[in-house]
Amino acid sequence: MVFAPMFFRKKHIAVLCFYVSKVMLYLGEKYRKGGESLRIAVIDGQGGGIGRVIVEKLRHELGQSCSIIALGTNAVASSMMLKAGANEGASGENAVTYSLKRADIIAGSVAILAANSYSGELTPRMAEAIASSEAIKILIPLNRCGIEISGVYDEPLPIQVDHLVNRVKKLYDEKKS
Repeated sequence: MVFAPMFFRKKHIAVLCFYVSKVMLYLGEKYRKGGESLRIAVIDGQGGGIGRVIVEKLRHELGQSCSIIALGTNAVASSMMLKAGANEGASGENAVTYSLKRADIIAGSVAILAANSYSGELTPRMAEAIASSEAIKILIPLNRCGIEISGVYDEPLPIQVDHLVNRVKKLYDEKKS
């Protein structure tokens, strides 16, 4: 388990509680009837390194109890996430926009919301589909592609991925109970 600085935990606990309660209202209604497993779409581009780390840690924490969809802006990114343990994989603009309709949670870096990020691999149509999706978006605040998020610590990638996985795990645990 990664321990965040005490300041970080105290400052964000109220926001996190509000966020989790909203998500659980949404997921509770969706799963109460069908008993389906949680579907997590992990989106990445270029070499797929960030997506690979996210998939590995999600699979380690949640096991086979959830379905992970690897959505890459290219085949290399999708392939890396599939090797890390994703259940399904697809690449390209149409595959990303279509697959998001089936996702309950979208995970990736904040760059997936910016058109033409990943050196132009993420198209404006992909960014719009991601931002417009009804799925919960849990994003790593990497300060790249011209987006800086104030109030966020500039932590190493593994720690940021741990925060992302912990949020997804809390949502999953709430869904089960």
